[in-house]
Order: sequence, then structure tokens, then C-alpha cells
Amino acid sequence: MAHLIQKTREYLVVRYIWLNFQKLDIRHGHTLRGKAPGVAKTLAERLKAEKVLDPAITEPVNIGFPYIKPSRSSQLSERLAHLKSQRANPALERLARERKLEVDLEQVRADWLKTSGPFHVKRIAEHYGVFKHLFGYAYFVPRVKLTIQYQVGDLVHPVRYGNILKPSEAQTAPNVQFDGKFVFTGDKGSEEKESLWCLLMTNPDGHFEDSEKEYCHWFVGNIPNGDIKKGEELISYLQPFPPKGTGYHRHVFVLYKQNARIDFSQYRLTDTYDLPGRTFRTLDFYRQHQDSITPVGLSFFQSDWDTSLPAFYHEKLQLQHPVFEYDFPAPYIREQEWFPLRKPFNLYMDKYRDPAQIRKEYLARKLAKTHPFNGPEPPLRFPNAHPVTDVPSWLRTEIKKDRLGWGRINDI
Repeated sequence: MAHLIQKTREYLVVRYIWLNFQKLDIRHGHTLRGKAPGVAKTLAERLKAEKVLDPAITEPVNIGFPYIKPSRSSQLSERLAHLKSQRANPALERLARERKLEVDLEQVRADWLKTSGPFHVKRIAEHYGVFKHLFGYAYFVPRVKLTIQYQVGDLVHPVRYGNILKPSEAQTAPNVQFDGKFVFTGDKGSEEKESLWCLLMTNPDGHFEDSEKEYCHWFVGNIPNGDIKKGEELISYLQPFPPKGTGYHRHVFVLYKQNARIDFSQYRLTDTYDLPGRTFRTLDFYRQHQDSITPVGLSFFQSDWDTSLPAFYHEKLQLQHPVFEYDFPAPYIREQEWFPLRKPFNLYMDKYRDPAQIRKEYLARKLAKTHPFNGPEPPLRFPNAHPVTDVPSWLRTEIKKDRLGWGRINDI
């Protein structure tokens, strides 16, 4: 009987330990500390909780013309009438059977711009942060098609929605066209006899002194009926000039619809290359004239440094050519060892020497084998056919690499 009681007691102890062990969260033999992954907050949730934003302030606001969606019945009736007209055309059927039917891409683009195109452009602009950096928490749906083209000789470079153009391709003012007689009435538009517009081109990425400000590259106001040439050019055109090492800069064209003629004389600039005078902020400009202007058109391109900019900085802007580089931290080098194993002797010792002295020695060694008139010595025809004897292994490797043209000395 005592033996049975002892066995039962041992079983209960083992059972208790096993049940408590089952309650633990085990992963790969280690006990998880803290809350389970499904319960604990992610890093994004924790950052969102720390940076609480007032929804009344951060709620996106549409500052453009409202879009009134047409009724579903009218859309279906128009689509049905179009299908009937297409099916009743025997010429289209014959061309389709013979595989000679061509699609008019210009018509496709025009239909796209009338339907879902403006909303796609808005999404692209949001992806590139155009609305955020120009208007803060405001946005607009582009309702007017902007056709902007740079003419360089016989080539034409269009401005789309984030395409890349070099500064040498955008040195002169572009040709801008849009429908200047369009007035917005609900989901459709009509024409009006007289309309005024305002076009601005700004760079939100290139200000040298204040990252919250922009450079205004072009400002044309009071444009009658979409004719840019008859508009009031307040700030003359200035080509893109992104400094070297700063990556791509966005250059944004924004078209505004004016309710009446506006006095923009405070923005007038006489000196074309006066960068402080071109300091601009789109949000302040819109807040000042928000009762008289409405953004309706958008187009932008990206530009980065090219070889034509040093002369532009020196001759036009009268500035030194700026070059930006990332300042990398010094690499960590561990303390020297008495007997470093499996490490090349020469490379190991070079880590603790002055890099400038090492480059100087390599350059002197390379110039020693270079004749001032005949150039460097001709390489061996069969480098590996010449044996290297009576030298340490690390030096033998260096000689072979020198013969084959490998290593640091050939990068100088």
C-alpha cells in the first residue's frame, strides 16, 4: 500500500510540472518574455500612439473643384449607345477580322483624362509627396490637362508626372498649352468667353537655406484664355540646377484658375539669377489668395545633376559649384593582435597605417614602372608561367596579383 501511495505521489508531481511547463510560451527551446506576438503592439502602432495627431487638423481637404459623379443610368445609356454604334459599323468588324484595326492612342488618352485619369494623377502626386510638401494637408484633383514640352533642337521632351529630365534638356522656358476656355460646372464643363489663369513652377527640394521653402522657377499670372504669351510674367524662367550629390529634385507646375484679375506685383523679380528673391512657399501663396484662385492643373518632372551645371553656377549664378557628399563614420578597427591567424600580413598591417601614405606608396610604385614618353611597361604575355621563388607567401601573392593586374595598385 505504501508503495502505491509513493507511486501516485510521484505521478502527481510530474503531472503538475508538465502542466506548468505547457503554460509557458516556448519557441525553439527558449522562453518568450513579455507579451505574445499577437498581443504586443508593433513598432508602427507604438510610434502612432506616441505621435498623436488631431484628426480635425490633419484631415485631408480638397481645395480644387468638386467632382460630381454622374448618375449610373446616364453612364449605362451612353455606354450602350456607344456599343450599338460600334456594332453597327461593318468597317470596324472587317478590320477586326483581318487584324488591321488600329487603336487611336490619343483618343484613349483623352477618354482616360475625362474619366479616371485625374484621380490617377492625384495618386501619383501623393506617392511623390507633392501635395504634402506644397499644400500641407490639402490636395486637389487635376481637372485641366497641362501639355508641357521642352524643345531642344529637333527633340521634344514632354513633362508628364514624375519623368526624368536633365538640366541641359530644360534650359529654356517650355511650351505650355491647356484649354483656357473651360469653366467647371459639376461633372461636366462648358466654355466661357473670358477666363484668367496663373501658372507657377517651383522646386520644393532645392532651397539652400530653408528646407521648408521653395525656389520659384517661373511665375506667369493673369493669363487670358490660356495664352501663356499674353500673360504677365512676374518671375522669368530659370532652369533646374540641382547640386551634385543631392539626388533627384521635383519641379512642379501648378495651374490655378483665377476668379478675377489679381495684382501680383509683390512677387515681381527683375534679377533673373537672384536666388534669395526667388524664395517662395506655395502654401503661403495659396492662403493669401485662396478666395480668388483654385488649383486645377498639375504636372511635374524630376531632375538631377549633370555636367552642364558647373558653368551655370559660375557664369550665371556667380556661385561656387556646390558638391554634397555623405560623411561616413570612421570604420572600427580592433586592437592589434600578437599573432593574427588567417589574415594577409600586408593587408593586416595596412589597416593601422595612414591611408594617405599607403596611396602615396602605391602611386610611386606604379609611376616607377611608367616611362614618361613610352608609357607603362608592356605586360607579360604569360604571367603565371614565370615562377616566383624564395619569397614569403604573402609577397608571392602580391607579385602574382601585380602581374595579372589585380589589386589596389591598379585602381590608382
